[in-house]
Order: sequence, then C-alpha cells, then structure tokens
Amino acid sequence: MRRLFSTFAHGAPGVGLLLLRAACGTALGVHAAATLLSSAGFASTVLHAIGAGAGVLVLVGLWTPIAGTLAALYAAYEAFVSPVDAGFLVIVAALAAALALLGPGAWSIDARLFGWKRIEIRNDSDRPTS
Repeated sequence: MRRLFSTFAHGAPGVGLLLLRAACGTALGVHAAATLLSSAGFASTVLHAIGAGAGVLVLVGLWTPIAGTLAALYAAYEAFVSPVDAGFLVIVAALAAALALLGPGAWSIDARLFGWKRIEIRNDSDRPTS
C-alpha cells in the first residue's frame, strides 16, 4: 500500500479525503443495500453485495485503491443498467475513481496499517549507565 501513495494526507487535504470517502461510501452502500433487498436473481444479489462491500471498504478507508476501483466499476455498471439513477451513479463512480487514485488520507485504516512509522534510534550515550 505504501508503494501506491507517498504520503497519507494530513490536515485540510486529509479532512477533504475523509469527507469524500464518507460521501462516496455512504451513498454507494445505501444504494447497493437498497438494491440488494429488492434483487431477485443470484447474480444480481452477488453484484449488489460486492457493491455494498466496496462502499463499506471505501467508507472506512481499507484497501482503498482496490475498493475504489470496484466501487467505480460497480457504480458505472449500475448507471448503464439503470438509467433512472444514472446521474447519481455517475457522480458516485467519479468520486470512487478519484479516491482510488488519490488514496484514503490520514484518517483511514490504510494509514494505520500501512502508513509511515516513526522509529527512534537511541545513541549509546543516551543509554543509562548502571
């Protein structure tokens, strides 16, 4: 994960990415869950379950490049299949693609698991003597 993003944005950019993740993940999760409840076939159920799962992963910021790509593909497919919600789903697909490219930000599970760690190395002169 660290190879994909040089830093996990802190400060205002990190808050902006958090807001993007919250908007995209919530919208996608609610849409996929609502569609999942009304789906009839097995393939449709699996597709909407993947969409809901991708929405949850984007929301919490876990495996963001993969989850964002899956979310963008799911939303784009749903926009193509369901022209009634096409405008909404195109915006969700664009948000998910942007998150897949930009990364999750500092307030995410990805940042906690894969972010830069600080290791302090003490000198021998700093060691207490007995």
